[in-house]
Amino acid sequence: MRVLVAHNAYQQRGGEDMVVEAEVALLREHGHEVDLLQRHNDELASISAASAAMQTLWSARTGDEMRARVRRFRPQVVHVHNTFPLLSPSLYWACAAERVPVVQTLHNFRLACPQAMFLREGRVCEDCLGRAPLPALRHACYRGSRAQTAVLVGMLSLHRSLGTWQRKIALYIALNEFSRRKFIAAGLPPERVVVKPNFVAAPALDDVPRAGFVFVGRLSEEKGVATLVQAWRQAALDAELHVAGIGPQRGLLEGVLRLAPLGALPLTEVQSLMACSLALVLPSICYENFPRTLVEAFGAGLPVIASRIGALAELVSDGQTGLLFEPGDAASLADRLAWAQAHPAEMRRMGQRARAVYDAEFTPARNLELLLAIYGRASTKS
Repeated sequence: MRVLVAHNAYQQRGGEDMVVEAEVALLREHGHEVDLLQRHNDELASISAASAAMQTLWSARTGDEMRARVRRFRPQVVHVHNTFPLLSPSLYWACAAERVPVVQTLHNFRLACPQAMFLREGRVCEDCLGRAPLPALRHACYRGSRAQTAVLVGMLSLHRSLGTWQRKIALYIALNEFSRRKFIAAGLPPERVVVKPNFVAAPALDDVPRAGFVFVGRLSEEKGVATLVQAWRQAALDAELHVAGIGPQRGLLEGVLRLAPLGALPLTEVQSLMACSLALVLPSICYENFPRTLVEAFGAGLPVIASRIGALAELVSDGQTGLLFEPGDAASLADRLAWAQAHPAEMRRMGQRARAVYDAEFTPARNLELLLAIYGRASTKS
C-alpha cells in the first residue's frame, strides 16, 4: 500500500513518537510505500503565542502541505497520529478535499479532555466527557493556564461544530476496549472506532535468574511516582528498584534506599533490564491509554504490578499476568511488592503467561495484519 503518515512530534520524545517510528518502519520493512508529513514542537520556540494559537485552531500551512503531498504521493490512505498543536485539524479537511480516507490513532484522550488524561488535582476527572469542555477552562486544566486551555477548548468546540470528528475521519484506532468505550461516550461514531494495540519487537527469552523491580516512564505526577516511592519505603524489601526515566519528579527518588535512578535508557537497555527483573511496576494514577512499557514487559516475560485503573485493569489480568493494586494507595502497592518478592515461582509463571499474551496479540506480525485490515476498510469508505 501507499500510506501517508502525519504526526506532530513532541519536544520530549515519548511513547507516541516511538509508536509512529515503529509503525512506519514495520510498513516499509514489508514492502509498503510510506511518506511522512511531520511537524515538530521545537517550532514553538520561534513563533508567537498568537501564531501558535491560530495554528492550533486551523493551520493553513498544514492544509496546503497536505494537499500538495497527497497530489504528489497519491496515498491510498492517510494515517494521522498527533495533530496538536501545529498540524491542526485542517489536515483532515485537506484530505477530504483530495478524496483520500483518513485513519486517526487515538494515542491520548485529547478529543474528549483538553488536558488529555482525564486527570485534575491528582484525581480522575471526567467533567468534560461527552459535553462542552467548559469545566476545563474554569479549572485551567492545560498546564495551569486559562489562556492555553482556552485555545484547546476553542479547537475542540470549533471542530465539533464543523463536524470534523464526525465526517472527515474514516476510522479511528483506539488502543484498547476501555479507551474505545470512553471515546464513544465522548461522541465518536461507534461503528468507526476499532481497536488495535501497540506493539514491540521482543527478543527471544533467556532463562536467567530474576530479581528486583523496574519502573520505566516519565517521572511525573500522573505516572504515580510519589505512590511508588512511598510504597517502596514502606515495603523496605531486600531488593533493588531500578527507575528508568526523566521528568519533573526526579527529586523524589533521591536518598531512597535500594532505589537506583538510571535516567533515560535506550530500548535495548530497557529490554535487558526487564529480562532479569521480577516485575515491572506501573503505578499510574491517570487513565493510561496503552503504555508501551507494558508491551515491552510482556515481551520480556515480565509480569506487571499495575494500578487498578482504566485500561490497566483490563490489560493486566490479576494473578495471571501480574498483580493489581488500588491507584494512589501506597500501602496496597507495598503489599503487592512484598508478595511478589516472597513468591518468585508464581511471578515467573505469570511472566510466562504474559509472554504468551504478547505472542498472541502484541507482535509486529499481528500488528501489521491488523493495521492493513484497518487501511483496507478505510479505503472502502472513500
